[in-house]
Amino acid sequence: MPDLKKFFKKTSVSQPVEQTPEVPKGLWVKCPKCSEMVYKEDVVENHYVCPKCGGYFRIKAKTRMKMVLDPHSFEEWFTGIENTNPLDYPEYPQKVKALQEKTRLDEAVRIGLGTVDGQPVVIGACDARFLMASMGYVVGEKITRAFEEATVRRLPVVLFCCSGGARMQEGMVSLMQMAKTSAAIKAHSKAGLFYLPILTDPTTGGVTASFAMLGDVILAEPDALIGFAGPRVIQQTIGQKLPEGFQKSEFLLEHGMIDAIVTRDQLKATVSNLIRLHSKKPDYASFPQEWPGRKQFHEKKKGHKASASMSAWERVQTARSPKRPVALDYISLLFGDFMELHGDRAFRDDGAVIGGVAYLDGQPVTVIGIQKGRSTKDNLIRNFGMPSPEGYRKALRLMKQAEKFGRPIITFIDTPGAFCGIEAEERGQGEAIARNLMEMSDLTVPILSIVIGEGGSGGALALGVGNEVWMMENSTYTILSPEGFASILWKDSKKADEAAEVMKVTAAELKELGIIERVIPEESPACADNLEEIGEYLKIQIKRFLRRQAGKTKEQFAMERYERFRRM
Repeated sequence: MPDLKKFFKKTSVSQPVEQTPEVPKGLWVKCPKCSEMVYKEDVVENHYVCPKCGGYFRIKAKTRMKMVLDPHSFEEWFTGIENTNPLDYPEYPQKVKALQEKTRLDEAVRIGLGTVDGQPVVIGACDARFLMASMGYVVGEKITRAFEEATVRRLPVVLFCCSGGARMQEGMVSLMQMAKTSAAIKAHSKAGLFYLPILTDPTTGGVTASFAMLGDVILAEPDALIGFAGPRVIQQTIGQKLPEGFQKSEFLLEHGMIDAIVTRDQLKATVSNLIRLHSKKPDYASFPQEWPGRKQFHEKKKGHKASASMSAWERVQTARSPKRPVALDYISLLFGDFMELHGDRAFRDDGAVIGGVAYLDGQPVTVIGIQKGRSTKDNLIRNFGMPSPEGYRKALRLMKQAEKFGRPIITFIDTPGAFCGIEAEERGQGEAIARNLMEMSDLTVPILSIVIGEGGSGGALALGVGNEVWMMENSTYTILSPEGFASILWKDSKKADEAAEVMKVTAAELKELGIIERVIPEESPACADNLEEIGEYLKIQIKRFLRRQAGKTKEQFAMERYERFRRM
């Protein structure tokens, strides 16, 4: 019979993490990041963040909940669940009991009911003081019960995640908690309910590979260690040199794994807004068909005729103008409380595609846009408005999220085309575009697609499967660039101006062909000077579009979209 105590000292399925000091009692405390001594009262008033270097202290589960919950609103659930010792691991029960007495916790997670700005929520927080918040049977059971109860009560769930991984002292029983918690989250999600995990330092191992990464939106604290295999394990196992900042929150944001990094001072407002956004169903009938005092404005726009003085090639050049407003300009102007969400959850956050949740006069919407840059540096980040596969996959993730919560989708299209580099082909550019076309066709919420600049080929269509498609008067929508058309058919790219005339790329021509439903007038080419006026008209028309959706069923939204394209 092997000595289990010696064996478990050498073998662990938990991920080793650096022990960072917590805030001790006393007047002064040592910062875990800069090692400077700082006044404790200053640390507490600064949300347990070092006032000198901005380093984050680890905090108790109780303290975390206080940061977001309304005072005296927390009611703790599921205490007193008896722990097990399935491996008969020596002194494990005694260790658990000692920690219970020391921390005044019954286990490594606290679960209960509370309110955030008056909104009821099931909330939980892991506590690193209890065996590094490792997940054993009791932790898994508490979290599972939390989701089950939240599903019955139809409530959102917020979980502060922190863990060294699965609890080695419980062996395979601990591992099974990964599957159990994930199944409970799936049932909660199928009920159309919101789940928000907030990743703190550290979140590793089996917790990362289960409930921590299954949220509708995933937030993280700055500089938190987040990963499946800890950096030390990776280095010791494969001898690979790790990049700077590896497995930190910022690294995960860049690589598309989380939606946003939120500082503690902004946490309650962010959580509150997300709960509100995901709890409210849009009321299409609330958008009036007319607005008092704007009749003259309507008639002016209604009577506007597209300028015939500009050639098709001139409109192509106008659509490409760097002075032209970009997607974020329209989003900022038209919508309130826009929160950008990042990443495809698989590889990277593509700067060429932006998207998130917002309000349109109090009604929740999902907005997505292909974004060009303003400067050389910004264009490098945005890849000149040419999305990669992960950009389209991010857009689809946000659209499926919108479908789950019944939000309408509004897309802004401005791209010369999908990125055609080697790496885009390696990561499946064609499949990503095809997947969007197929999935968008069947979404059970209304979709409005607006071409605001260039609408280049399949790269534009991947966000253009709408119930209605509109174009700005000086935008273009093309099977490929006029230069490419001329090069392929006439073997002379210099005939791009002639090609533009033949291709019928302008808004007026495409409306006549039945490809689009509406032309958004530009009395002069869109720019910063007339953006507000154009935005006012556009907002009115978007509201009218949404008003027209009132009374329709989910199936109607999808069928009308199918029939629209079936006619073409």
